[in-house]
Amino acid sequence: MFDKLEDILRRLEELLLRLNEPDVTSNPAEFQRLMKEQAELQPIADAYIAYKKAQETVEESLEMLREESDEDMRQMLKEELNESKDEIVRLEQELKILLLPKDPNDSKNVIVEIRAGAGGDEAALFAAEIYRMYQKYADTQRWKTELVSVNENGLGGFKEATFMINGNGAYSKLKYESGVHRVQRVPETESGGRIHTSTITVAIMPEVEDFDIVIDEKDIRIDVMRASGNGGQCVNTTDSAVRLTHNPTGIVIYSQTEKSQLQNKEKAFRLLRSKLYDLELERRQSEEADLRRSQIGTGDRSEKIRTYNFPQGRVTDHRIKLTLHRLDAILNGDLTEVIDSLIAADQAAKLTKMNEAS
Repeated sequence: MFDKLEDILRRLEELLLRLNEPDVTSNPAEFQRLMKEQAELQPIADAYIAYKKAQETVEESLEMLREESDEDMRQMLKEELNESKDEIVRLEQELKILLLPKDPNDSKNVIVEIRAGAGGDEAALFAAEIYRMYQKYADTQRWKTELVSVNENGLGGFKEATFMINGNGAYSKLKYESGVHRVQRVPETESGGRIHTSTITVAIMPEVEDFDIVIDEKDIRIDVMRASGNGGQCVNTTDSAVRLTHNPTGIVIYSQTEKSQLQNKEKAFRLLRSKLYDLELERRQSEEADLRRSQIGTGDRSEKIRTYNFPQGRVTDHRIKLTLHRLDAILNGDLTEVIDSLIAADQAAKLTKMNEAS
């Protein structure tokens, strides 16, 4: 590990020199690429420098303890020694986490699909609430949300909705949200006051670039039509909606939220690329079943991951046995504690696997 850390320090020094060279400063693409690499390496370098400083403090304190006879001074040196030892343990753990292999998709935007499952209209109403939850969470992260398509049930619920969340690191935080979300509450239409259980599914996909997935135009059928449902001015009176059918897989994409047919077509292709990439990702993950089992539910659509219990005001994430009695706050977008706990659990599982392998 420490050889790798020394290599990182050397590489960071090279990057800082390169970033000041005229051929780099005059090349925006190269400058941005090197700046991104520097941003990735800097936290690791900072933690390693702090680690080495704590080690030096331990050595200095031990040396001074051997020579010091004054009891008060010795007590102060012992406290400093213990603090530095604790800091070394903390920084070692931090460095191990920082050196874990990075998910290449972590910095990407995401495409989210929410579908009502068991529970009819109640499931559709809950799907709309979960859509708003992610929208509000995105606002707290200063990310932008774009609705691609929505199929409403007439009561304010969503049978299904597809939307994009654009922001650096969106996938790194939201990738744990894929799976079955369950709600337990008394529906407004229930006269007997009985608690009903409904479900929805959430799928999180990284947005991919043109070069990540190549689509053969011969495999695509494009249909244009008038948009249905709610939309902006003129949306329903022109052939602005676009439907893509990918013949090899049978995937159908419908985009209707923009006034322009061209914009809807662009959104539809962005979503299709991500769906095809997601299919390939699922195929690879099924071939690496052990790795998938070691992770904290990153993608299995059939896995029941979370329950939102309204009578008790609690939310439970079943993967990490986390229960929070803050249902209203979470539905208002306060997902930070849930997501941070999932990230920590995933990192711990990966560290355990790495230690077992070594």
